[in-house]
Amino acid sequence: MDIDYRLGFDLAPIGLALSRNRSIMDCNQRLCEMFGATHDQLVGQSFQVLYPSADEFERTGARIAPILNRSGSYADDRIMRRFDGRLKGEAFWCHVSGRALNRDRPHEAGIWSFEDLSAQRPVTADLTAREREVAAYLMQGLTSKQIGKTLDISHRTVEIYRARLMRKYKSSTTGDLVHKLMSG
Repeated sequence: MDIDYRLGFDLAPIGLALSRNRSIMDCNQRLCEMFGATHDQLVGQSFQVLYPSADEFERTGARIAPILNRSGSYADDRIMRRFDGRLKGEAFWCHVSGRALNRDRPHEAGIWSFEDLSAQRPVTADLTAREREVAAYLMQGLTSKQIGKTLDISHRTVEIYRARLMRKYKSSTTGDLVHKLMSG
């Protein structure tokens, strides 16, 4: 029995995209549904259109490149933005994982998967780009020092962002904050 890999790609239960130089070369139906766009609206576009800001797109690309160089793959939870449709501009948590096809040039070409986490983890507070990054790392269990090193900022600056998150989520401890971030 022959397997139709194109059909498997198109009908996969998670969003899939093939990339070249951080642009979408192809994507499946689930990715289009998740971001509220048509295939034609996404193919050829920079992934930047799916991020809350151009700055977050640039920082994420710079942050993941050395990891892709080292291991060839990368995964995290991050806040993305709906592209079009009735929910245009809505922020939502998304699990993103990918693999570079060439470790020496990690953004040259790759395959990426996207899983919408909004049903389990709605975005309940208006967060800045840096707060979103710190929140994502807190949910991974990283310490302020580890987050600071990853983001190339001081651990004291991370603690300031964590304190802001705690105020926004009305949390008394970091554990409570992580629980609220995870549960929405």
